[in-house]
Amino acid sequence: MKYEDALSRLEEGNSRFVQDQLDGKLQDSSRRDALTSGQEPYAIILSCADSRVVPELAFDTGLGEIFVVRVAGNVANNSSIASIEYAVANCGSKLIVVLGHESCGAVTAATKGGDNGHNLNHLLSHITPALAASDSSASVNDIVKKNAELTATELVNRSAIIRKFVDSGEVKIVPGYYNLGTGKVDFL
Repeated sequence: MKYEDALSRLEEGNSRFVQDQLDGKLQDSSRRDALTSGQEPYAIILSCADSRVVPELAFDTGLGEIFVVRVAGNVANNSSIASIEYAVANCGSKLIVVLGHESCGAVTAATKGGDNGHNLNHLLSHITPALAASDSSASVNDIVKKNAELTATELVNRSAIIRKFVDSGEVKIVPGYYNLGTGKVDFL
């Protein structure tokens, strides 16, 4: 499968989700049995950990179709990059989507600043470039979109494995934005 086909499948699944017409395919015992010998997800989704954003539902996918990495702020930290490297190098995934979302709490916390403790401060430091690249009057949602775009670039800059697959044209990285109220994903 080419990355264009993977993106089309995600768009079609998202359309079904938005229209409340989930097909619920590939979610039964026969699918579980078929996956015991391995996985070949066609796309990787780096998503925020927010409970309101569930990529498997938003793209109406079944078991084994997408490889989901979730971390607050959909940041490219060492663990999320390593997980994506694994899927690119070992599972044959052709598309990586960095999925930000409306009203992201991590981005909101980054805009407020202050001391949030060692671990959260470290996580929020990955969002700082999006703050710096945004106008001072930018909304949280504008910064979320900028963060998704910059994170997509970071995946290539910080990983020789991902860069090799992107440079060869085998893998494409696309930033996206999930609208909470409608469930629509806008690919940026």
